[in-house]
Amino acid sequence: MAKQAVVSLFDVDNTLLDNDRVVQDMMRYLDAEVGHERQQRYWAIFEELRKELGYADYLGALQRYRVENPRDSHVLAVSSFLVNYPFANRLFPNSLDVLDRFRQWGPVVILSDGDVVFQPRKIERSGLQEAVDSNILIYVHKELELDDVERRYPADHFVLVDDKVRILDAVKKSWGPRVTTVFPRQGHYAHDEREVAKYRAPDVTVERIGDLADMELAALCAAAGKA
Repeated sequence: MAKQAVVSLFDVDNTLLDNDRVVQDMMRYLDAEVGHERQQRYWAIFEELRKELGYADYLGALQRYRVENPRDSHVLAVSSFLVNYPFANRLFPNSLDVLDRFRQWGPVVILSDGDVVFQPRKIERSGLQEAVDSNILIYVHKELELDDVERRYPADHFVLVDDKVRILDAVKKSWGPRVTTVFPRQGHYAHDEREVAKYRAPDVTVERIGDLADMELAALCAAAGKA
């Protein structure tokens, strides 16, 4: 790709898509299918795996759960629930309008962490793949792959929208005034005040992703220079 004036990078979970709601739905489904005790065991496995891998792996956790419960036929129903979940119903209001707005300025790219099966499925079924013209990057630790991001989508300036201040801070340290970090205060990470306080303030903070639908590019770029 030729070098662009601006490339916008958007996270998925709790940035464009209400992943907390997805998890709540899954917990209710697990309760109904395998019972509360095994539902809790699944989430314990999930957290163990997340610490090992550094990202959420719902299907991987389900595989480990199956090893512990090889005769539990309900695991197949849970797998189907995950793969066929209606993710488009969980997009935050006006998130697609925001992507359309940012596409007026240059390429819009999904920049996400995640596994190589479930995360792409989520992006496709939510409609986000089509909304960003299939510009999708999924890494294990995206903040460590910025050289690859630049190689694939070179730009004079980047805009990064992410619900995790840890990620925003890491990218700001690397790219400095070449990136505008945007923090939508959505999801449990964004409302963990103790965690948020550990890092520098993002360049721009909004209460919800839809607030960016009326944002001007000049204002975004100017905000980066304040860091």
